[in-house]
Amino acid sequence: MLTSVLGLFLLFSLLPDQPLSSLVSRFIFLTAIFTYAANLLYVALLSLDLRHVGLQAHLQFLGDIGLITALVYHFGGMTSPFSMLYLIVISISAVLLRRRAAILVANLAYLAYAATLLALYFGWIHSPNPSPDPVSVWRLAYSLGTHLFGFYGVAILSSYLATTITRAELELEEKREDLAELQIVYHDVIQSISSGLITTDLGGRITTVNRVGEQILRAEPEALIGLPIQDTGLFDLTSWMDQTAECHRGEQTRRERTIEPTSEAPLHLGYSLTPLTDAQNQRNGYIITFQDLTDWQHLQNQLQLKNRMAAVGEMAAGLAHEIGNPLAAISGSVQMLAPATGSDPNQRKLIQILTRESQRLDRTIKSFLQFARPKERSNTRFDIASLLTEHVELLHHSPELQTSHRIEFEVDPPRALVMADADQISQIFWNLARNALRAMPDGGTLRIRGHLDSGDYHLHVGDTGRGMSEEERSRLFQPFKSFFDGGTGIGMAIVYRIIEEHGGTLQVDSFPGMGTSLHVILPIAHQTTTQALGSEP
Repeated sequence: MLTSVLGLFLLFSLLPDQPLSSLVSRFIFLTAIFTYAANLLYVALLSLDLRHVGLQAHLQFLGDIGLITALVYHFGGMTSPFSMLYLIVISISAVLLRRRAAILVANLAYLAYAATLLALYFGWIHSPNPSPDPVSVWRLAYSLGTHLFGFYGVAILSSYLATTITRAELELEEKREDLAELQIVYHDVIQSISSGLITTDLGGRITTVNRVGEQILRAEPEALIGLPIQDTGLFDLTSWMDQTAECHRGEQTRRERTIEPTSEAPLHLGYSLTPLTDAQNQRNGYIITFQDLTDWQHLQNQLQLKNRMAAVGEMAAGLAHEIGNPLAAISGSVQMLAPATGSDPNQRKLIQILTRESQRLDRTIKSFLQFARPKERSNTRFDIASLLTEHVELLHHSPELQTSHRIEFEVDPPRALVMADADQISQIFWNLARNALRAMPDGGTLRIRGHLDSGDYHLHVGDTGRGMSEEERSRLFQPFKSFFDGGTGIGMAIVYRIIEEHGGTLQVDSFPGMGTSLHVILPIAHQTTTQALGSEP
């Protein structure tokens, strides 16, 4: 590198406006040619063998020292300003090859410089540009001493600084690697936790979101980053302001909220808000952790429903017993009074009303008893697919089916054997089908589908009727809660109990104006599943 710089300097020295002698010009020209020839030689040697870079560097340092020595000799010897170039070569050697190389280069440089000055002083060689002032021995000693101190001082200091810089660079690289590993660990930890996590700035705009948070919110990260936290549905503006104020007061609270993602079922989420601080404990944002509690809430609602139905069942049994006996006496007395009414039409009408209402009350009480004290299950192996097919055929001829109704029916496979109570399974079908038809007074489509899946039999009954609100869904299986005129509100409660006694589950999806879909899952034994694929029992 230094050789190239010197070559350029020497070529510029040959410009026409430089008043140089022919001898000096010839020396400069030859030196410039030498520098570029040396550069070509260095490049050739470096391209031939890249395994000995240190040796190549020492050769270049030796060439630089020779070139600088020639310049010192030709331009004044002791008074030449080119002696300062030795320091550059020594510094470069210290940076590239550390202290040992720097001391070696300093030795070579000082020997070359001292030999040149001594040879000129004692007349062993003659300078082409001698100084007009005679050189004293003290001046010679001073120049040799200062250059000795300068060369070795620069070698030691440069190597020390180079070593320090290298050590600092290594430490910085290690810290950079540690930081990168820490960032990877931090990223993995955040992405691996089972809760959703969102960070925001102080203004409430989302800065990061982890993988679980994206899955819960049904959104891609690029769609969330930069959005106000209110757009996620977790907060509205008022609740955000209230809870951030609680954070500033040091209060930490956990809340629950139901959100409705676009074209998705509602989600019930539990979340907490905490401040995000830096290493200096300066607040620069907020952390929101949240979990999807939809399934947990569903299980909790099921448990509450079971407890409520158990209590209602006990009450219904006692109530039916207490009302049944007086009702039987009333019904018998009315029948005995009927012949005594004679020809009075008003009395006959009253007797008919009493008879009809007592019969209706008797049916209601029997339904209560059936809910409170269901009959013993008679488990038999039967073809549930054939049973559903027969019931759908009967439903086509039922007076409840209007011309504006349409039935879509499918079973897969066409033959499926289950171990259950066939009468109770029929009761499930008729209750669900009739409720679906009642939910479509102006017509619509009734979809019935049965299929096997992982050892369970799935029965889907859906309609395109009026649907149910969230409050109506919560009261669907409660006794005495009927959504239709003339209903007792016992049918769905009985369906729920039958499914529960068979070890199955019942799922309901319904929204106002979007119809209702009921999904019944009945477990069957492994050997039953095998036979369902075509073998005889």
